[in-house]
Amino acid sequence: MTARSLHWASINEISFVGGMRLLFWIARVFGRWPFRVVLYPVLGWYVLSKPRPRRASQAYLRRVAGYTSSAMPGVLRHFAAFGESILDKMLLWGGLFKLDTVDLHGSELIADAAAAGRGGLLICAHLGNLELCRVLSRQRPDIKMTVLVHTKHAKAFNDMLARLNPESQLNLMQVTEMSPATAILLSERVARGEFVVIAGDRVPVSHNPRVALADFLGEPAPFPVGPYVLANILQCPVFLLFSIRQGRRYALHFEAFRDVVRIPRQGREAAFQQLANDYARRLEHYCLRAPLEWFNFYDFWHLPKLERSDASR
Repeated sequence: MTARSLHWASINEISFVGGMRLLFWIARVFGRWPFRVVLYPVLGWYVLSKPRPRRASQAYLRRVAGYTSSAMPGVLRHFAAFGESILDKMLLWGGLFKLDTVDLHGSELIADAAAAGRGGLLICAHLGNLELCRVLSRQRPDIKMTVLVHTKHAKAFNDMLARLNPESQLNLMQVTEMSPATAILLSERVARGEFVVIAGDRVPVSHNPRVALADFLGEPAPFPVGPYVLANILQCPVFLLFSIRQGRRYALHFEAFRDVVRIPRQGREAAFQQLANDYARRLEHYCLRAPLEWFNFYDFWHLPKLERSDASR
C-alpha cells in the first residue's frame, strides 16, 4: 500500500499524544496557559516528523479556505485544537471540566424521544468533543447512549481515560463489523428507549468497505453506508449530532435527520447516495463554522484499500 492509500485504522492516531498524561498534570496544577506553552513544542515536533497527517491537514484546510474570505490558520493551529480537545476529554473524565460551558441546541429532540420511550440512532462525526454527549447522558438518567467505536487503534488513550474514570468505558461498544448478534443487541437497546451513536465520517474497518460518494468541501469523498444500514435494521428515528468549540465554549447540536430509514431492494445505491449527501452537507456546514475542530488526519477524499492486517491493530 502507498502512503497515500493507508486506511485511517492503520494510522496510530494518538502517537503525538504519548505525553498527554504529563500535559494533563501541567494543566491540572498550573492551568491551561502553561499547558499550551508545553504543548506547542510537542506539536511542532509532531508536525515536522509526521508528513502524512501534516499533508492531510494542509489539504483539508486548503479546501476550507475556498469557502471563506478570511485567512485560514495553519496546520499547527489545527493540531493544537486536537490537543486541546484531548485535554478536555481528560478533564471531563477527571471531573475537572465545567459543564456549564456547554451549550445544547436541539437537545429537546432527544429528551422528547426519551420521554416517549422511543430510542433512536445518532450519527455523529469526528468533530469537536463528542465525549461531552457521553458525560451529559450520564447526568440524565432518562437518556442512555451506547457509542459504537473502533478502539483498537486508540487503546492507549482509552486506557488512559479509564484510569482517570472507569466509567468512561461503560457505554462504549467495540464494533469492527456489524454482526447479526450485534444488530439484535442494539435493536433491544433502542426498543428500551436508548440511543445508539455511530460516526458517519469514516469508512468501515473491513477489507472491502461499502461507501457512497458525496460532495464534501467541493470534491467527492467516500462516506460509510453502515450508519444507514443500521438505521434500516433498527427502524427508529435518526438524528445527527455535531460538537464544535467556539472560543471558550462548546456547543452540542442535535438535528432530526429521518423519522425512519427504509432502504428499498431496488435502488439501494441511490438511497445510500441521498443519505450520504444529506449527511455530508450538514457536516460541511459545521466544519465551515469551526474548521479547526474536524479531526480526520488522513487523506479523507481518497478511497483506500484496507489490508486485513490493519483491522487487528
